[in-house]
Amino acid sequence: MHDISGSLRRQSLLVALVCVVCDAALFGLRAPLAEAGWRAWAVLLGGVAVNAALAGPARYSGWVALAHAVLFAGAPLLLCTCSGYVVGNNSGILIAGYRAGAWLRPKPAVLALFALLAGVVAGCVEGGGRTASDWRLIAISVSVSGLLPWLVGRYTTARRAYIADLERAADERRQHEEEAVKRAVLEERTTIARDLHDVISHHVSAIGVHAGAARLGLPDGDGPVRRSLGAVESASRSAMADLRRLLDLLHAQPHAEQPGLDNLDELVETVRAAGLPTRLTLRGEPRELPGSLDVALYRIAQEALTNALRHGEGPVEVELNHGRTEVVLTVTNGLRPGRAPQKEHAHRGLAGIRQRVTLFGGQVSYGETGEHWQLRTTFPVEST
Repeated sequence: MHDISGSLRRQSLLVALVCVVCDAALFGLRAPLAEAGWRAWAVLLGGVAVNAALAGPARYSGWVALAHAVLFAGAPLLLCTCSGYVVGNNSGILIAGYRAGAWLRPKPAVLALFALLAGVVAGCVEGGGRTASDWRLIAISVSVSGLLPWLVGRYTTARRAYIADLERAADERRQHEEEAVKRAVLEERTTIARDLHDVISHHVSAIGVHAGAARLGLPDGDGPVRRSLGAVESASRSAMADLRRLLDLLHAQPHAEQPGLDNLDELVETVRAAGLPTRLTLRGEPRELPGSLDVALYRIAQEALTNALRHGEGPVEVELNHGRTEVVLTVTNGLRPGRAPQKEHAHRGLAGIRQRVTLFGGQVSYGETGEHWQLRTTFPVEST
């Protein structure tokens, strides 16, 4: 991984080195070292020191800017006997202003700017010459040496924050898109799971029941027909076991368009054809229900009839009551003698029914009443 902090440190060292070399060379060419003596060397060494400080940590940018401002203002005082106006940090003060604007928080950045402006003004006035006598030249010098680098630094910081916000927004949008894809995949898996459980299990159970009934109706013996029917029963049980394993991976809430209450008659006819006497009773005035609730009622009826076919006996009573404020679906079937309670056999299907009912804010009750098993679901609807 690229070392960003190390790269920044090396770049700051390079910037500081360039400022030291340029300012020291310019000062050596323009300043009369022989005439000024120790004062010229003091300014030169001061320039080297403050320029070298540009390689320091960013948190000290304010103090570095202050040091550059002091040197810029103090150099003309030390070199007052020298002809011309020279300082030891011509380029360094520009970088100091930029660092103060780019790296400091607003309040210390503004304080550093005031120090730079004051230092440049003092240096221009104390340096004498044409610049000191013309306020326009002073204003230009202050703008170039103090204000402009600071503004560029602030602009760089704002632009960097803006780019970071754009990248953050792009990351969030990408995450939302990935989550949307995951939700779409989950919804598709949900639809597959419900179809497997509500449709395929219904027919596979009917196949097993028919095969068992046919096998029991044959004479005793080990004939090929009996063996074939036994194989059909075994295959149907194996298919149901595989189906349950698939449901463990895919089971979730459905959102796909599926059959509704208009197909309830067909469902009842399918159960009758499987050999289980079934009667459908409709009460109240039918109304148009939300599509998702319509599908939920159909699936609950399908699950209840599948459980009755597998674990109960006829006759089965299916009653759908359209009330003014609720829709009630009741499925009642007889209990097979000598069998465990139907609730134990139908545990997986009942869990799915409770999940559907809870989704629509309804209520569900089930249990044995004498020699019968009854499932009752109630869904609130708007009154008409």
